[in-house]
Amino acid sequence: MRKLLNTLYITTPNSYISKDGLNVVISVEGSEVFRIPAINIEGIVTFGYMGVSPGLMRLCVENGISISFLSPSGKFVSRVVGPKMGNVLLRKKQCQLTDDDQFAVHLCKLFIMGKIQNYRSILQRYLRDYGQNESVAAIASDLKRSIFKVSNSNTIDSIRGIEGDAAKNYFSVFPNLITQQKDFFTFHGRTKHPPKDCVNALLSFAYTLIAHEMASALESVGLDPYIGFLHTLRPGRCSLALDMMEELRAYMGDRFVLSLINRRQLSPNDFKCHENSVILNENGRKKFITAWQARKQETLEHPYLKEKIKVGLIPYVQATLLARYFRKEIDDYPVFIIK
Repeated sequence: MRKLLNTLYITTPNSYISKDGLNVVISVEGSEVFRIPAINIEGIVTFGYMGVSPGLMRLCVENGISISFLSPSGKFVSRVVGPKMGNVLLRKKQCQLTDDDQFAVHLCKLFIMGKIQNYRSILQRYLRDYGQNESVAAIASDLKRSIFKVSNSNTIDSIRGIEGDAAKNYFSVFPNLITQQKDFFTFHGRTKHPPKDCVNALLSFAYTLIAHEMASALESVGLDPYIGFLHTLRPGRCSLALDMMEELRAYMGDRFVLSLINRRQLSPNDFKCHENSVILNENGRKKFITAWQARKQETLEHPYLKEKIKVGLIPYVQATLLARYFRKEIDDYPVFIIK
């Protein structure tokens, strides 16, 4: 199994990233504040518009370290990666499969059925922990019917439509899952670009980090993260990474955000509220990322491999399984399903 390396998250404004030998060095206003050997990290994520030296970029691309630039609110801006490695025959096969309508529909069904089942698992867990709730139970039943509808769909557009309705229903009862700090962490449905409340700010931030890690995982196994099946192909859009993160949203994103709120790891002081948007402030981002890194070190039994892995390796394992499916080494793609 692959070793889980660190991702270096840089949230301090006015930071400059450079190299000293084989070390990544962070400086603020000319003074060094942190350094780490490049061999110990697999990615760098920066928030804001900070400087990066050409030498550092060369060090990263030569060592397979990606650099992702995000806005202060967590919106993806750009990404620097080295020459594509891996099997060119695998990428050729990937491109061929995107033109196979029957294959594409089947794979999209798996992604979305996994996503909706994981939504349902979160609601069922709430019902086990907190007792019967009519609205939550009703949506859990609706999601089961949505899975059946997806399984009988024969076009990607119909799958997208069912997924959209299922997500809307799931988020309609999401406020029930927030059991602490309810007065501040209000939620009235998903809003993006920009998020309108603190819960949406946290969800969007988590989803951005998942997408980054999924894209890196796909590249590491030789797949092209930009050539997907469910999400429309657009220049600069990591469509396959977005496809594959669908099954991971509930477990790696939603459950993590709920734990931050319900365990009171974040408070109103960790957010910056504007007239039409809400984002995490610098202190809030640090708390979020610290908890995120700790969460990635936790272990679980993978539902398909039946062995213990770290949470942070889930994107890599799923990318590996997809590559094996493309090469016909396994009969079907085993979606990540939580209990």
